[in-house]
Amino acid sequence: MLDKAQKVLENLRELEGQISDPAIMSDQARYRDLLRQHKSLKSAADLAQRYLRVSRDISEYEQILQDGGDKELKQLAEEELPHLREDSERLERNLIVALLPKDLDADRNVIVEVRAGTGGEEAALFAAVLYRMYSRYCENRGWKLEVMNTSEASAGGLKEIIFSVAGENVYPRLKFESGVHRVQRVPATEASGRIHTSAASVAVLAEAEEVDIQINPADLKIDVYRASGAGGQHVNTTDSAVRITHLPSGMVVTCQDERSQHKNKAKALKVLRARLYQQRREAEDAKLAAERRAMVGSGDRSAKIRTYNFPQSRVTDHRIGLTLYRLNEIIEGDLNELIEALISDEQAKKLEAITAA
Repeated sequence: MLDKAQKVLENLRELEGQISDPAIMSDQARYRDLLRQHKSLKSAADLAQRYLRVSRDISEYEQILQDGGDKELKQLAEEELPHLREDSERLERNLIVALLPKDLDADRNVIVEVRAGTGGEEAALFAAVLYRMYSRYCENRGWKLEVMNTSEASAGGLKEIIFSVAGENVYPRLKFESGVHRVQRVPATEASGRIHTSAASVAVLAEAEEVDIQINPADLKIDVYRASGAGGQHVNTTDSAVRITHLPSGMVVTCQDERSQHKNKAKALKVLRARLYQQRREAEDAKLAAERRAMVGSGDRSAKIRTYNFPQSRVTDHRIGLTLYRLNEIIEGDLNELIEALISDEQAKKLEAITAA
């Protein structure tokens, strides 16, 4: 571990040298990538520095005991060594975790897409519950949430909502929400009290910047139309809504929440860029089987990941077999226990993969 700690500090110095190189600074994509690497490595380097300092102290005190010289120094060494060894073990564990393979998108903001699935109006109402849950969670963590596009259902739910989230550690915490969320509850319109099951899908996309994904304007078909809400009521009387079709991939993005056509177009391009970046990442991940084994699940959005059972006030995450009987707090945005458990499981799998390699 001493060698690894030294290597971390060497890598940090090397990165800092590259970042200050004018030739690299002129390459924005490369420069941003190096800055992300530096930010990721900095915390590990701080741990490595503390680990090396404690290791040196241990060596010095052990030498004092071996020499058998000054009695006061010997007594001090005997008192300090147990504490230093505890610190060394703790720092070593933390350093191992800090050196685990980082997700390439760890420092990115995200775009979240929530869509009603099977279950008709009940699914749309559940999609609205999920959006409210995420908005409360973001508020609690001090993250900035901005709605990109909404499509309301006639009963007051949401057919679809797309929103961006910006802040510290956004992607590493929200990425676990990608998948199918299932709800079991008695709808307000159900006279017999029978429990219905419906679902909504959530996609969490790392936000891509222009330097990450270059979009050729010639590949875009852009349509403008009049924005409307549920029931066909016009949100405004100008053609401000924007629909962008990316011809090579067939992806279609619409945005109508802003009154400005320019703002709607900018938001739609942001969503399109994130989807194209996700598509590229999925293609890259498909080639890296060893890395995939160290990740939580496959990232397949069609997989059922969580069930919310209202009659039993129960939430079950099927990926890690965790069941919590505190549904009300969770749908009010208290997701920390779930997310921390998923992070721990991911770290354990990465450690296992490293050990087995």
